[in-house]
Amino acid sequence: MDMSESVTVEGPFRGMGDVCGKVLADLPDWFGIEEANRNYVEKSQSLPTFVARQGENPIGFMSLLIHGPQSAELYVLGVMRDFHRRGIGRRLLRASESFLKEQGVRFVQVKTLAAIADDPGYANTRQFYEAEGYVTLEVFPELWDPGNPCLQMIKSL
Repeated sequence: MDMSESVTVEGPFRGMGDVCGKVLADLPDWFGIEEANRNYVEKSQSLPTFVARQGENPIGFMSLLIHGPQSAELYVLGVMRDFHRRGIGRRLLRASESFLKEQGVRFVQVKTLAAIADDPGYANTRQFYEAEGYVTLEVFPELWDPGNPCLQMIKSL
């Protein structure tokens, strides 16, 4: 049986810091900076967050940062490693974009590790967003720090 068949995506909820922390702890290849993870967990407490569950168990989430009436950011997305490549991230993304459209948001952005960092895991992340219609806007070589160049991608909703 395909595991994604028994997965539900619900939200948006607030107060999802515990879910965020649990999922990020399972993804050290993508979320290996302890201070950044603490910030994600703290912010996810107050941000609108969609949660993917298999049964009662959270296996993924996406928190949204709304910048203004017409723009938002996919602040953080994580799906537990055992559930990668099963369409769960795509379902979280689509639920989030649908919600943002309902709020009148016209543009959404995501920040991820730029290709100049040469990280294979993040190459897959960029391919995921590109397949969903996100395009490169700008690279910020030192936004986070020189070892983690930031790629900003955008999409018109």
